[in-house]
Amino acid sequence: MSILFSNYTLNSPRGPLTLANRIVVAPMCQYSANNGEATDWHLMHWGNLLNSGAALFIIEATGITPEGRITNACLGLWDDRTEAALKDKLSRARALAPAIPVFIQLAHAGRKASSATPWDGGQLLSPENGGWETLAPSAIPQLDGERLPHELSKDELKQLIADFVASAKRADRVGVDGIELHGAHGYLLHQFLSPIANQRTDEYGGAFENRIRFPLELFSAVRAAYQGVLGMRISAHDWIDGGWNPEESSNFVTQLKPLGCDFVHISSGGISPKQKIALGPKYQVPFAKMVKELSGLPTMTVGLITDPHQAEEILQDGDADLIALARAFLYKPRWGWEAAAALNATVTANERYWRCLPREAQAVFGNVKVGQR
Repeated sequence: MSILFSNYTLNSPRGPLTLANRIVVAPMCQYSANNGEATDWHLMHWGNLLNSGAALFIIEATGITPEGRITNACLGLWDDRTEAALKDKLSRARALAPAIPVFIQLAHAGRKASSATPWDGGQLLSPENGGWETLAPSAIPQLDGERLPHELSKDELKQLIADFVASAKRADRVGVDGIELHGAHGYLLHQFLSPIANQRTDEYGGAFENRIRFPLELFSAVRAAYQGVLGMRISAHDWIDGGWNPEESSNFVTQLKPLGCDFVHISSGGISPKQKIALGPKYQVPFAKMVKELSGLPTMTVGLITDPHQAEEILQDGDADLIALARAFLYKPRWGWEAAAALNATVTANERYWRCLPREAQAVFGNVKVGQR
């Protein structure tokens, strides 16, 4: 049996959560919410990917405040209205698919907030065009020439922690099985970690120990309020000289572990357009391997992993514990089925799909039978 299709257990204070295989659908922004509320697009999108053959689905970056969204079309979870919409769409999507765990990624975009949607150019919106004041560890813009973000005060940092905790409690009521805090891709928590964005002179900036202080404080507060599986996604490398690097990432994760971190999801980049990413197959896997070896935490790897044999090789080499795919699932929503066929494994599927398999993949759903008069 392939490792990709073997069980994997994530532990938490609430108890163990066992995944049926090692395939994860990574969070993917849809920019399709209505004032933060999940819509019918989410119902369709989630229902589709819950039928993908993956063992874990992670809901997209979800703003913990309105101003924490990347765009004004991003999903939110900050009040009863957004909570009710998310719960409604998620419960309906889950009813249309095999039972698999669902996590949610809680996020604040920081200085990368107030953006237009990607198909509208993705640039910083002016107040006249619906934009809002952005927040950051330091008054440094994402792009040269942009208006400066507001530098967060210590009192505002406390409020942000309270906002994350409140959203975590809402996520628990919605019924998700785990939470991923978004500390990657140049958003707020990553901005605190990186010296490119964080040039504060107080105890939250400067030395490595100061730059990691706020993310650690925030994680501890969420852990105290939420007993399910809790982890963090991080950018392991800024890809800029003098930026956040894999060694600092590994050190940071080792300090997350005793705070009750149950997993870490390794990505990279996003802090600046000046980054020089060395793209290629499995280009982020070495970062996941380093973090996994130094921290001992369950580790997800992601990024240009598109072939089932490639995913299996990563696990066989011990470089990661879970394989996350994002856009590959948009292009091939049944990637998990194809991977099972390629590796002689099985996945669970809604019985309505049992008749769909081609002759060469008849065993993918196991020993299922259909009849007809």
